This record gives sequence, structure tokens and C-alpha cells, in this order.
Amino acid sequence: MSHAWLEKNSIFLLIGIILVVAIGGAVEIAPLFWVGGTVEKVSGMRPYTPLELEGRNIYVREGCYVCHSQQIRTLRDEVERYGHYSLAAESMFDHPFQWGSERTGPDLARVGGKYSDQWHQAHTTDPRSVVPESIMPPYKFLFSTPLDYRDVQQMLVANKDVGVPYTADQIAHAREDLEAQVDPNADGLDAFQKRYAKAQARDFDGDPARITEGDALIAYLQMLGTLVDFNSYHAHAPENRR
Repeated sequence: MSHAWLEKNSIFLLIGIILVVAIGGAVEIAPLFWVGGTVEKVSGMRPYTPLELEGRNIYVREGCYVCHSQQIRTLRDEVERYGHYSLAAESMFDHPFQWGSERTGPDLARVGGKYSDQWHQAHTTDPRSVVPESIMPPYKFLFSTPLDYRDVQQMLVANKDVGVPYTADQIAHAREDLEAQVDPNADGLDAFQKRYAKAQARDFDGDPARITEGDALIAYLQMLGTLVDFNSYHAHAPENRR
């Protein structure tokens, strides 16, 4: 065979491997230098609130991404079932992204506001109580486990280090903002909502006496897909694509 000589000469084979890897690597890496131009700017997007960020960490910790994707493709059946197809900008603050590779359960990219807090609590506590055919395991313990947010300020700093635009003010008030989001009567609620546009503030798990991991998870789920105004986006889509 024509390539037999290459396989018998280790030096030439090594050089060939290096060339192939170098070319392949360049093809994969080069587009990253222009990735800023592929993520269009969409109004409404903001970093996660401290409580939502804690909820996202719990979502990842419990492996929710294994069965639930957060990526609606442009296929007609997906758009009709889940809503507007996902935009790159909606994942710009995710480290790592939650697109997923399997849908054992439904896509969650637009789950925010689709169900009540009470539904989410019932579903998380006993999935089959609201979805009889569900194979999801119960996560009742989340609503009896106090949220440990002692390092929430450091979490914002870490996200800022990888490009999430948290401000010094948001970092400095991370703990107060987390506590304000679950207490609609908190003194710092107005300041919190100025720092995080469209942030929902209420007792998410139905237990105002304490902040639980359930509060954080529901807060995260309830904001998914709610930040972009797609009526406005559609109206200006041609301009956004330029």
C-alpha cells in the first residue's frame, strides 16, 4: 500500500501525526478568536443573582443536566413545544453551559414562569405526584437543607474572573442580595432589584423561616428563559444580525 512506507518509518510517521494534529487544532481553535462576533448582543441578559447562581450550582451538583437539556434547536417541532429557539447570548454567563446531550426529561431552557413555585416544590419533592409517568428521583431533602451561602461572594468573584460582568457593587452586596431575594419585605429589596433587572423576589419554597437549597433551585428554574423579550427581539432581528 502507498502508506506502508510511512508506517515503517517512525520519524516520518511522528512528523505526519504532528502535522495532522496541528492542522486540526488550528481549525478548532481559530474560530474562538472571532467568537465575540458570533454572540449577538441581546437586551435583557444579565448575570445570575447570587441566589440563582447558588441554585444553578445545586442543579449541576445533582446532575439535572444529565436528563434535561437547555438548548432549543431551530427545528419546528422543538420551537412549537418549548418556545423560541435558544440564542447564544442566553448561555454567555454559563460556566459551564447547560446545553446537555440527552433529554430523558423535557428541555428546561424556557421553563421559567411556566409553572408555579408550588408545582416545582411538589415536582422536586415527589415527581410522580404531578407527572405520573416521570422517572425522575425525588429531591425532597432540598427543602429541609439550609442553603450554605457563606462563600457566595467568592463565587461571584470566580465568575467575574472568567468573564461574567459582575460589578464591585454586586460582589460587595452578594450576601445581602441573596437574602433580599427570598424576603419581599427586606430593606435592601429595592437596591437588589436595581442591581439585577427582572429579578424575582419572594419566598420560593413556602418556608419563610429559613433559606433552603429548594429556594435557590426554584429561583434558578423560574428565571430560565425569562430575561429576553422575544417580542422586541423579533421586531429588531434583522438589525441584530448585522
